[in-house]
Amino acid sequence: MNDEKPAGKPAKPGRLNAEIQSRIGHQLRAMYDDVVRQGVPDRFAELIRKLDAPEGELAAKKDGRD
Repeated sequence: MNDEKPAGKPAKPGRLNAEIQSRIGHQLRAMYDDVVRQGVPDRFAELIRKLDAPEGELAAKKDGRD
């Protein structure tokens, strides 16, 4: 068997070493940045606007009293 330990700070049992954590962090940031660049779909943006609107404003729009 190979008893050599990986380079860098040794990992505690059940933990990832710093190099692996760093690689995972870089990959997650790259994926997240791609999602952020896509923006919010129009239907979600409209839903957010409705949820953020005061209740009186929503009632007026529902009754057709813009």
